[in-house]
Amino acid sequence: MSETGSIPISTVDSPSVVLELIYQLKIKDVMTTAVITAKKTDTLRHIQALMRENYLTGLPIIEDNRLVGLVSIDDIVTALDKGFIDAAAEEKMTRKIIVLEYDMPLSFAISYINKYSYGRYPVVNKKQELVGILTAKDVISTLLVEMNREVLRMEKAHAAFADPSVTGYTEMEFGTAKHDFELAGKASTEIKKALKNHNIDPQIIRRIAIASYELEINQVVHSNGGTITCSIQPDKVMIVAADTGPGIEDVSLALQEGFSTANEWIRSLGFGAGMGLSNTKRVSDEFTISSKSGEGTTVRSVVYLASPKEESGVVNAKTNG
Repeated sequence: MSETGSIPISTVDSPSVVLELIYQLKIKDVMTTAVITAKKTDTLRHIQALMRENYLTGLPIIEDNRLVGLVSIDDIVTALDKGFIDAAAEEKMTRKIIVLEYDMPLSFAISYINKYSYGRYPVVNKKQELVGILTAKDVISTLLVEMNREVLRMEKAHAAFADPSVTGYTEMEFGTAKHDFELAGKASTEIKKALKNHNIDPQIIRRIAIASYELEINQVVHSNGGTITCSIQPDKVMIVAADTGPGIEDVSLALQEGFSTANEWIRSLGFGAGMGLSNTKRVSDEFTISSKSGEGTTVRSVVYLASPKEESGVVNAKTNG
């Protein structure tokens, strides 16, 4: 294919808000689903007309909805030069094609686009059926839309935080990314500041800060990234941590003090002591957790503002996860 594409985004050291998006979004969220295709018995002349009419530089060739090849603009130019424009597609099409699976993370697609610099990539499902086409333009357009939504959400959160007297509530939301230790703790720090501005009892603030920090670090250490949401209400504060996977196989085991799946590298950084969930449960008035292996985990911690609770047994939060 002659059309090339690249995306000026690193899947390693981009800003955390961008990393969060590219790890949360799937290829199926970004791809174009209205795919124009041809049959392997169609002539290259017919395919040339389809490409010209639809402003395409490549056309997938399918049989029984399964991808069997691809004809690019280079193939058409060669056919015109060498006089076989009336040949069937199956005689001249490219059979070795780089494809993407629709449920892959967008980060995977970005790496492929930047590595191979092709203009378009066929997307298949689990049955290897063609379900879409992905281009660099699709990725950039989607990320721009999603980042604009994130900016609007942050503006709304800031407005609510600036004047909580309007409703009596403050809603805050923060994103986390896998192994982003540079920004780990930012959410709990901002939540603690907001609680102080609401003149909440210092002992209660400490409990909420422990819960938010433990849940935030757990996401950074163990998940593929997610969100930490704080709802400051007239009678309680609710922290909800929701991630995108990989989930917890045995929740009861994960709640045991000292149990951890963290590797040696994580432990060398001072995390992974296996006290995160148990500490969060201990400082909460209400604690719920739901998780499904391969899909993600949601933890809800509620602390009531009227009844301070003892924190006996809480392990130093900076060594948990």
